[in-house]
Amino acid sequence: MTTSPKHVSFDADSFWVELSDGRTIGVPLAWFPRLLNATPEQLADYELSPRGIHWDALDEDISIEGVLAGRGDQTRRRQAVA
Repeated sequence: MTTSPKHVSFDADSFWVELSDGRTIGVPLAWFPRLLNATPEQLADYELSPRGIHWDALDEDISIEGVLAGRGDQTRRRQAVA
């Protein structure tokens, strides 16, 4: 069974992902600078897929696999290695 996102919500410091298996996972916005610096309107404009969450205007994709593994934004790490 694949765990997929059902709903996303935000508070001042975190975003919360309700999963299809009944869990709700809190993720610090500080892990994702694009989300941390986004407007409420930009945060609300997301799309869910079976594997994750996508914000087109922010060019941000977050996988449920990564959230469950406790991984934040990997962009800086990839750039540093290149």
